[in-house]
Amino acid sequence: MRNASRYALLAAGVVLALAYPWIVPNLYLLYAGVLTLMYAATATSWNILGGFTGYVSLGHSAFFGLGAYGTGLLMTRAGWSWIPSLIGSALVVALFAALVGVAAVRVRGASFVIVSIALVSMTNLLVQGWRSLTGGSTGLRVPSPFPDLNRGQSHFAFFYLFLALLALVMLTWWFISRSRYGAGLRAIREDEDKAESLGVPTAAFKVTAYALSALFVALAGGLYALWFRSLDPIFVFSILIGSYMVLMSLLGGVRHLFGPLLGALIVAPAGEYFLVALGETQVHLAAAGLLLVLVVLFMPEGIIPAAARLVSRPQQASIREEAAG
Repeated sequence: MRNASRYALLAAGVVLALAYPWIVPNLYLLYAGVLTLMYAATATSWNILGGFTGYVSLGHSAFFGLGAYGTGLLMTRAGWSWIPSLIGSALVVALFAALVGVAAVRVRGASFVIVSIALVSMTNLLVQGWRSLTGGSTGLRVPSPFPDLNRGQSHFAFFYLFLALLALVMLTWWFISRSRYGAGLRAIREDEDKAESLGVPTAAFKVTAYALSALFVALAGGLYALWFRSLDPIFVFSILIGSYMVLMSLLGGVRHLFGPLLGALIVAPAGEYFLVALGETQVHLAAAGLLLVLVVLFMPEGIIPAAARLVSRPQQASIREEAAG
């Protein structure tokens, strides 16, 4: 019965997601839906590394920005169409992440966090400094992949593109969680030294997870470039994007498939609400930082594990009562 209820709930969620563009009353809510899916895809991608290995990276916005600029540059400079540009850019970013990961995963804890932040700063400075190629601080204009569609119609198209990406990332996470590779990653999270002593190739496993996570984040960045069409290096290489990935994953539950999605469904609409209500201020950024601190302090395992404990307590109590009776 419990599995049947889960499948029914999952089917209802899929139907609602597919119908969302057709039932929302205005284009702004459709835009907010696309943005939420983008953040859900990036947070789930981040969770391939953070959720399985316990390595917290605040620098995944570097891969988001590189995926966005790579897609745009392949279209504008090399004349590629949008699909090869998107895939080619993501593969190059994944290779770059693997090379960086060989050095980055040698450190742990706070040192890894610092390295990840430094990566964002370096890529941001590189893109802004290389003006002849990237346009520098003025940004980059990306041609529309659907020139026959107006802005509202493009929201429909990109809603389903981001939804497909989210489904692909979640399916990958699900397969990893049920594989020997996933078991090795969890062993790294629980006790890396013990896992290595038991024969788990920890370095190779971490680099692979790092590159795979970067691949999907880069795909999200490339889709963002195609959707938004105007790239600002200050935004796409912002530490805020990486922080949102961490916040959404922690809020929902990093050890659960639907944790990052739940976190995105809460954080992304809330961020848009505060942005509209308060205007172009920094209050919504401060609220996101405060929420991240509160989650780490009071709900480190996330909403899903906390809710599961609340649901299971009455059942456990009733079992004890029956045993006592």
